[in-house]
Parts: sequence; C-alpha cells; structure tokens
Amino acid sequence: MDRVLAAIPRVANENVLVGFDTADDAGVYKLSAELALVQTVDFFTPIVDDPYTYGAIAAANALSDVYAMGGTPLSALSILTYPANGDLDDLEQILKGGADKIHESGCVILGGHSVADDEVKFGYAVTGTVHPDRIKTNAGARAGDVLVFTKRIGTGVITTALKREIAADADVQAAIDSMLTLNRRACEAMLQCDVHGCTDVTGFGLIGHAREMALASGVTLEIDPRAIRFLPGALDYARQGALPAGLKNNRAFASDSVEIARDLAPEVENLLYDPQTSGGLLIALAEAGAAQLERNFADAYRIGRVLTRGSKAIRLV
Repeated sequence: MDRVLAAIPRVANENVLVGFDTADDAGVYKLSAELALVQTVDFFTPIVDDPYTYGAIAAANALSDVYAMGGTPLSALSILTYPANGDLDDLEQILKGGADKIHESGCVILGGHSVADDEVKFGYAVTGTVHPDRIKTNAGARAGDVLVFTKRIGTGVITTALKREIAADADVQAAIDSMLTLNRRACEAMLQCDVHGCTDVTGFGLIGHAREMALASGVTLEIDPRAIRFLPGALDYARQGALPAGLKNNRAFASDSVEIARDLAPEVENLLYDPQTSGGLLIALAEAGAAQLERNFADAYRIGRVLTRGSKAIRLV
C-alpha cells in the first residue's frame, strides 16, 4: 500500500494541511485562518450478528478519525452495499443503528449512496472542523514523550471467536460496548492537554498504527506489552487460534519494523497486530500532559514512550 500511495500524483495546494503523505487518520483542508475541514471515510462488512449494533459500530468507527485529528464531526454521508433481495428489516436496523450513533456525536446525516451487492458493507464519509493551529496529527510525536492509550485491545480476535461460536456472551458484549463507545470524551480530554501527536488504532492494529506514527514523526515508539490492557477473553481466544485474516496481514506487513527486546507469549504478540474496530486513541505527549490526561480521563493509561529514532520504528520491551 505504501508503494501504491507513493505512485499517486500530488497536487500542490497551500490549503491542504494534512494529506495522505503520512498515512494520517483524515485529511484536513484549510478554509480560513481559524477554520479547517476534517474529512474521512470508512466502511466494512458486518462484524456482529445484530444489524442495529453493526450499524452503530460502523458509525462510531467512522467518527473516530475526526476525533483523532482533534476535530468536531459536523455531517456524514452513508455508504452502503446491500443485496438487491436482502432483508429490508435488517437494512432498516443497520441504518437506524448508524443514525443513532451519528446523532449521539452531535453530527447530522445529509444523505448517502447505496449499491446493490451480494456482500453487505456499511459506513460513513464524515466531515468535521478543527482550528488550523490545533490539528492533532500522527507526525508530531517527540522523543521524550509518553505514549497514552484510551481503550482495551482485542475486538478482532473476539469477533472472530464469535464467528467460530467459541466466544462467551459476556466477552462479546464487552467488545461491543468498547466498539460502541465514541472517542468524543477521549478527544475532549486530550484537547485539554498539550498533545504532540495522535492517531486512532483501528484496522492496522496497535503495531500498524504505531508504526505509522513513528515513521511520520521520525522517531521510535517503545511499547511495553505488559502495560497493555486486553478485552476480557481476548488472550484466551488468541491462544485458541481465533486470529482474523487482518491480524495475519498486519503482522506480515509491519513485523519488519519491530524490535522485540524480551520474550513475548504468542497470544500477546498476536494481539498487538489485532485489527481493531472503533479502537482507542494513541496519544504522544510530555510527562506533565500525560499525568493530566490520566486525571481527566479514567480510561487513559500509559503503554510506553517515544525515543529518538533507532534502527526500528517500534521497540517492544
């Protein structure tokens, strides 16, 4: 993917504040000295059985990119592929779930587009706003910063265990609750601190998105796997081999950028590559800011620090 993006012609425009050069979470376009647009799009196939919940998770996931940039979502356009002869009651529930979650964020749905397809896919293109001087990008992490994360890891493994019918109901519900939780409060707490860099952890997993932050910032991210909080059941299902294809793809793509300084249990290492849906914010900020963020947002916790760039983008200790 890096090679493909590198081949796409760039058009110089002084109003493009964040493009796709650093694989950031959203694009940012400057409208005035005090106002910029944040734009993103995300959609995917069903990951849970209930159509209403699927729609709501898809919405939360799409909104997350705006929060990761420090922005406020304003409007959304739905994106849908659905079988021509599909169940209309299920479709109604998908759209209702998405709409309720979009409205919870204070965002409004302006319309959308649908295509007949045998495979269901749903999500949103979201537009938000941010002050041009207050954008949070994945390119601002500085050596000496603390790394703070705001959610637990394991949604990909747990939803795979659900498909294999080996997941406990309580574990599935914990994963669903996490995916349904907007990153709005985490963003609001983050904006009260002097944040240097931020990204949300979604499909590329913790390692994949940490790698993007490290490369964009020209640093090495040192992560302590012992500090990472996993969703209930995630370690057990990883031990049982409930590993999604995306996890294996993430590992194949990003593992060359990782230095491992100590022995890791296989299930722990695998979960570091687990593709997350509506995952948490990975935030780089100075020690004082990290302490303030932990006070302001109870779910925030430290997972590592930022180092001067070494031989690898990621160092696991």
